[in-house]
Amino acid sequence: MFSGIVAATGRIQSITPLEDGVRLSVDTGALGLADVAIGDSIANNGVCLTVVGMDGACAQFDVSRETLNCTVGLDVAGGEVNLEKALRADDRLGGHIVTGHVDGVGEVVKFEPVGESHELVIRAPRDLAGYIARKGSITVNGVSLTVNAVTGTDFSINLIPHTVEVTTLKQLAPGARVNLEIDIIARYVERMLAWRQGE
Repeated sequence: MFSGIVAATGRIQSITPLEDGVRLSVDTGALGLADVAIGDSIANNGVCLTVVGMDGACAQFDVSRETLNCTVGLDVAGGEVNLEKALRADDRLGGHIVTGHVDGVGEVVKFEPVGESHELVIRAPRDLAGYIARKGSITVNGVSLTVNAVTGTDFSINLIPHTVEVTTLKQLAPGARVNLEIDIIARYVERMLAWRQGE
């Protein structure tokens, strides 16, 4: 479980093919691994991955082919990733409840400065659009964000300077693809309604 508050950015140092996926070696930068053990979870661009090895400031993660097929940003050596360690029971929940299970991939429609901030507009897959609500929460590449407006399958977000500065979102441009995780509460509401309707 995560909060969507990115602690550091890292860089994929190498990608080693496995029988059904890849092993990533990620330089975790300022994240710090002193309190991390083999088997712990670290979100990489919003994807919950298990630490399978450590070497200095680098952590290794095995990524299945299924995960690679439904996410972006984990298959390019040299690529930057947003990093967050799994929450502890006594941690502050500064963002929102994030599972690290990406629901789909969206496409950036617009990323432009507006005053001191940036406006980010993303087109969500149609099957996810109904879960995205104005003033609701969404995770974009592992970053907990608040939705400002929704129009059809497009939704807009205001990024404050701090968020742009400390995450990889600064690299976005129209056409870029991003990992999306909808608010877990929306999933449960849909299931409860469907259950009551006998589905």
